[in-house]
Amino acid sequence: MRVLIIGGSGLLGSELVRRSLATSHEVVATYFTRPGEVNGIDWQPLDVRRRQDVAALIDASRPQVIINAAARQADWATAADGAAHVAVAAAAAGTRLVHVSSDAIFSGARIRYDERCAPDPITPYGAAKAAAETAIKAICPDAVIARTSLIIGDGRSPHERLVHALATGQRQGMLFTDDVRCPVHVADLAAALLELARSEHTGVHHVAGADAISRYDLGLLIARRDGLDSSALPCGRRADTGIPGPLDVRLDSTATQQRLRTTLRGARQFLRPGNSPTAPPETEPTKNR
Repeated sequence: MRVLIIGGSGLLGSELVRRSLATSHEVVATYFTRPGEVNGIDWQPLDVRRRQDVAALIDASRPQVIINAAARQADWATAADGAAHVAVAAAAAGTRLVHVSSDAIFSGARIRYDERCAPDPITPYGAAKAAAETAIKAICPDAVIARTSLIIGDGRSPHERLVHALATGQRQGMLFTDDVRCPVHVADLAAALLELARSEHTGVHHVAGADAISRYDLGLLIARRDGLDSSALPCGRRADTGIPGPLDVRLDSTATQQRLRTTLRGARQFLRPGNSPTAPPETEPTKNR
């Protein structure tokens, strides 16, 4: 399978690139500022905000599957317009599209969300991701929209770096006890996305971890796994800070998990000290499972 991974130099994109190579896929991956560290693939510069550039790259590379993992949270033009540009080009080329969305499209008002729940964003980023979903549904009705949550990855994720900085006193701040998500390991997420790409499934899928956990409790798990002093982690309530954004958002991935062979582990499992840091290799999915 020839795969185009947009945003291939990021945390999720890099894992998608590695897993694609490991399963003998032919890979083209894009970057915005600099190529990723994985060798043996075709790295291409791309600004998804430039519609003509997106169309030209997809026309030239002729992928069978496009996975859009591009992410710049403060940029509407990337999250919303860029996603639409990718969808238009994918539709024109007749290429299967897997788009990575976010739990940021939800306000947290109902706490638990399954695939049938309508977006109700309360942040600019959430609004941009919701707009992207609307555009993709209209342009590429056979696409997969994969909503995910906080991504964790063997020390490489922003949250893990924050925990290390807070525990060692290199940074001021706190971890919130009332900010709850369903963290997912980057290896599980990448394997699930590739499995969905190779299946015949379409529409919205929730691809998040099995455990709902606060950012503070997540920090404790990371600290204990990495041998840090967990008692040094400062904590507080986000509700007391006035920082905007949803508090408790729990993606219900039950329906998606029933379709997948990839196990979406909970944080308490994949952050267990001594536990294997990566998910099992991607397996060939059963169609319409």
